[in-house]
Amino acid sequence: MPRTPSSPLLLAGLLAGAALAHAALPQQFDAIVPRSLPGTPRRWTYASGAAELALAAGVAHPRTRRVAALAAAGFFVGVFPANVKMAVDARRRSPAHRAVAIGRLPLQVPLVLWARSVSRSAAPGRTAAR
Repeated sequence: MPRTPSSPLLLAGLLAGAALAHAALPQQFDAIVPRSLPGTPRRWTYASGAAELALAAGVAHPRTRRVAALAAAGFFVGVFPANVKMAVDARRRSPAHRAVAIGRLPLQVPLVLWARSVSRSAAPGRTAAR
């Protein structure tokens, strides 16, 4: 991804939009929570939405951007099993739904690379005044 001044804000917007989607349409996200995770799918849906919102705030703020963008890259890797589950479950759906579900899998790679790029291009955080 290009290193433009708006790139961190676009990443923050993507994360915030995903967080809002988790709150507005939790059923869709509940369905892709891997069964192997403890607790209820709804709890994971809300937790991942809260994490996305926190990451969005961190990426948006210049002082926390470097760490938050790196954490976002880790988050994108961490949610990959949900995308795999979505693709596996799509076997019983329409061809269009299968194509979208399978197409999401390789999209995680540019998201991870984008977040890493934002992290690398962020100015090092300042320490508190002594």
